[in-house]
Parts: sequence; structure tokens; C-alpha cells
Amino acid sequence: MNTAATRTMQAIVQDRYGTTPENVLRLAELARPTIADDEVLVRVHAASVDRGTWHIMSGLPSLMRVIGFGFRRPKAPNPGRALAGTVESVGSNVTDLAPGDEVYGTGDGSFAEYVRASAGRLAHKPANLSFEDAAAVPVSALTALQAVRDGAHVQAGERVLIIGASGGVGTFAVQIAKAFGAEVTGVCSTAKVELVRTLGADHVVDYTRDDFADGEHRYDVILDIGGNSPLSRLRRTLTARGRLVIVGGETDGRWLGGFDRQVRAQLLSPFTRQKLAMIAASENTKDLIVLRELIESGKLAPAIDRTYPLSDVAAAVRYLHEGHARGKIAITV
Repeated sequence: MNTAATRTMQAIVQDRYGTTPENVLRLAELARPTIADDEVLVRVHAASVDRGTWHIMSGLPSLMRVIGFGFRRPKAPNPGRALAGTVESVGSNVTDLAPGDEVYGTGDGSFAEYVRASAGRLAHKPANLSFEDAAAVPVSALTALQAVRDGAHVQAGERVLIIGASGGVGTFAVQIAKAFGAEVTGVCSTAKVELVRTLGADHVVDYTRDDFADGEHRYDVILDIGGNSPLSRLRRTLTARGRLVIVGGETDGRWLGGFDRQVRAQLLSPFTRQKLAMIAASENTKDLIVLRELIESGKLAPAIDRTYPLSDVAAAVRYLHEGHARGKIAITV
């Protein structure tokens, strides 16, 4: 670890886009970030990898480059977002956090020893989680919470189908929907069925053997997390006034990568009794506090598949992108 006198740090950097993590991501010595009045400098103890990490690294789908991620090369030299660590220093306008506080949330370039973060995207770390477990929460669990609560408006007793239940967002969505009192059915592959059951799902559909859209069951809510089923197929599986929330969508489309399905859902929704929506997660302190309360009450816990050191971020991104992960992947710093 670097001494305070050097004011440098180890960090992952990328100078260009690419789909092979080992060719794009490298460990380097950088100056520690400086903070503005509303920001916090965090000594990072752990970070985590999510689907967005690969997209930021690869610059795909290409729409991301057009909307501001950097057209020819990435604006963000470090694709990390989620983190857990200890507050090193705070800006003059920050009153809710102080040096020494243990925090979790999101920041700019969390695959590093130090990260600059907006105070409005941090909260005190759940007391019953390690730094590695806490770092797995922010991006994925915020997305899951906002999809269940704000996008789908899940109510107690409703039947909820979660496609992609074994992934980073899905593992949190199963638990949050259960905490809201729903009857949850999770969809995943054979190797991940037991994990989804242990998360509390009432039913599990192995998509390699069974079809969740077989016509035998209807759901009040479908959360499609990273799936690519046609809208017509999903709508047939909803009740007459059911709600579909598309959280992600992975296709080989170079420009839109599945985003076109979300746009079609938004355009179609006003013309049907079913509600068809998408969710774009908001990173904020208020919802991090909600998650902390769920975690400390025992209703929510991260599912960590494996942990990599900072020097092996490229391997961690590859493992996730190849579809091996059961739950979350943590990075120790």
C-alpha cells in the first residue's frame, strides 16, 4: 500500500474500448483523486463487478458512446462503480459523513485504492456486513429495489416472476420482492436453481428444461432482468392488468444491444391495459439507507460467488461476462 507521503495509489485503468478484458484493463500507479466541496474521498476496501462494468469497458452497445460515455475512447478511465470503504476526507459542504466512517455506495472509478464520490451516493455501511459483502450491494441492489418498488409497485400477495433470478440484480430482486410479501418465481439455469431457492423463491423454473411462458401460469408482475424474450411472449405470461418491468436486456445488437425492446415497451404501454415499463436506476443515499435497514433486519443479504484481488479485475470481468457468476463478484483492494 502507498504511504500518505507519496499521494499515489494503485488503480485499474483503460485507455481504449475492447471486448477482451486482459487487453483493455491494466493496473497502474496514479495520483490520488482530489475532491470538491460536496464530495468524499474514500479509502476503498472492496468493490464489485456488474454487467455495467463490461459495457463501460467494451463501449457496447455503441449507443452508450453516442450518449456521452466517450465516442472514440472511454471518458471514464476506470469502469468500477460500487464500493465499500472508510472515509479518508470530506469536502467543506459534507456534514453527514466524517473521516473514519465506514461507508458503501458508488463512486467514480472504484477499482482503486482511493475513490472520489458524491456524498449523495454514499451511506453508512450495514453493520452486519463485511466490506466485501457491502461492496456487492450498491449498484445491483439499488436497481432491484427501484424495479420492485417503483417500477412494478409490487404488493403483498402478488405473483411475481423474476427472469434472471440468479444474477447480480436478480438475487437481490428475489429477496426484496419476498420482503414486500410477494409470491416469487425465479427463472435461471440448472446450475443456479439451488441458489435461487436459498434466496427464498417460492418456485424456481429451470429455463433449460421448462418454459416459464407455457400458458399454465400468469403473473401480476414480471421483472425481466437481462433477458431477451419478445414482448409478445412476456405479455402472454402477464395477467390482464399485469406489470412488466424490463431491467436490462442482452442481445448481440451492436448499436442498441436490446435497448430497442425497452423503447418498444414504453411506446406500447399506453395502448394496453398492461403496464410495460423500463427502469434506469438512481444512485442515492436515501435508497442505500433503505437497503441497509433491510440488510440489518435480516431480510436481504448479498450472494457472493467469488472474490478477486484488485490486480485480477480483468479475470473477474471475464468470469461475469461468460455467464458463470452465481450472484455477485467482489474485488478486494
